[in-house]
Amino acid sequence: MLTRIALLLSVVWLTHLTHPWLQIAGRSFSARDLVLLAGGLFLLGKSVLEIHRTLEGHAEGAQPERAGSSFGAVVAQIAVIDIVFSLDSVFTAIGLVREVAVMVAAIVVAILVMMWVSRSIGAFIARHPTIKMLALSFLLLIGVALVGEGLHFEIPKGYLYFAMAFAFGVELINMRLRPRAASPQAQPRNRREIS
Repeated sequence: MLTRIALLLSVVWLTHLTHPWLQIAGRSFSARDLVLLAGGLFLLGKSVLEIHRTLEGHAEGAQPERAGSSFGAVVAQIAVIDIVFSLDSVFTAIGLVREVAVMVAAIVVAILVMMWVSRSIGAFIARHPTIKMLALSFLLLIGVALVGEGLHFEIPKGYLYFAMAFAFGVELINMRLRPRAASPQAQPRNRREIS
């Protein structure tokens, strides 16, 4: 939680640097624009790779990790991985809201909720893998919004919220209807019922 809040505050500080810093093809880019572009591209890349990994499985030629790693190396790897995976939540927060207090409160609440219900959420996602794909598609949407904002093309946040709420509502309906469609009583018994 502290790592994510520190990352959030540092990235928010960078996003306030709006003085033009770089000029490419007649367009000026500030440090804020570059951070938003990098964050959006990071979210897009991470989401696409995770969707690919989910659909295609892990690479067959992947080497197993060595068991003889030292304790310090393992702790360092976990810390680095946590920072890398925290970046997506930080950039997602920046892509969704403007107020720092709201972002910090959201990170605190999210960590507390994760600690409290992580096991049941993991079981729920294991039973309904389409929820994971929906969350990854939300990250793609937010990544596109961040890239657009970094290129001075702002997508109104209301459109993003509506698209996410609509997709989530459709998925909830699908989750309710899937068991009914799969049950034997839902299948027609003979050809006469089909027509």
